[in-house]
Amino acid sequence: MTRLTVEDLNQADKERFVDAVGDVYEESPWVAKRTWSEQPFSSIDGLQQAMANTVQDASQQKQLELLRAHPDLGERTEMTDESQEEQASAGLDRLPPAQYETFQTLNDTYRDKFGFPFIMAVKDESVGTIQQAMEDRIDHSRSKEFQTALNEVNVIAALRLEELTVPRDGTQEQHA
Repeated sequence: MTRLTVEDLNQADKERFVDAVGDVYEESPWVAKRTWSEQPFSSIDGLQQAMANTVQDASQQKQLELLRAHPDLGERTEMTDESQEEQASAGLDRLPPAQYETFQTLNDTYRDKFGFPFIMAVKDESVGTIQQAMEDRIDHSRSKEFQTALNEVNVIAALRLEELTVPRDGTQEQHA
């Protein structure tokens, strides 16, 4: 697949725009739908900022739905291709049984406390770094963690958008 340019996205009708970038936010095409009306975007970074603003301006309930759309880290369940790739890049798909159990316990504790899954941009992070972040963030207040999780969602979205679009240097890499 040829990567998209900001010009491609600026010229896209709503349906094509949502089809192109609707998966940037996990199971939440509403972000792209609401952001489409902000065209034209000056750059891909501008598009990402507009999408982040859409999330920030959404109701707390809509934000919570966005957070809850994310899978637990290390979970061996069905998830989007993007989440599978991101978790695999961090080795979360290959946890030994004891560490898998640790992650499940941390996930359960976190979800019970905050009402949404632990979210972290894990692409190319180490399992140890992720586990430490989980342990540290469990001590946050709900309001602090809610904002931290939203920030992480925006980082994940930016990384996903980067995969879909022409790099800053303008080269057109081909994706399988």
